[in-house]
Amino acid sequence: MHRFAMFLFALCLALPAAAERKQTFGDLEVHYSAYNSSFLQPEIASAAGITRGKTLGVLSVSVLKAGKAQPATVKAQMLNLMGQARNLTFREVREGDAIYYLSQFPFSEEKLHFKVDVTSGGQLNTFEFDQEFFPDK
Repeated sequence: MHRFAMFLFALCLALPAAAERKQTFGDLEVHYSAYNSSFLQPEIASAAGITRGKTLGVLSVSVLKAGKAQPATVKAQMLNLMGQARNLTFREVREGDAIYYLSQFPFSEEKLHFKVDVTSGGQLNTFEFDQEFFPDK
């Protein structure tokens, strides 16, 4: 659980202060973030199974119901400004009571559009968001 807490703390540092990203679908909350993998400290990335790189991004998704982690199936598609699509593959990470889903993807300096499908409790929920990425120098 300690590693998970450190991972979440690192995610908070990697995102702008007011950028909590959450979608609510009835009694489900889907928390998500997309960021450059190089924002994470090496030991945090290693503990989470993330490869750090100047042009490698991470999409992290977690599903909560009444404050408790819920198993889910997460699928996503990433589109660049030219409309080129890439399907993202997620892996489930469980630490104690926490469950989260991680996917890594390459990027160049660009704004990316994400379409995310989350199925939990037999219900499909979909949301979209944009995120701008810059390679680490």
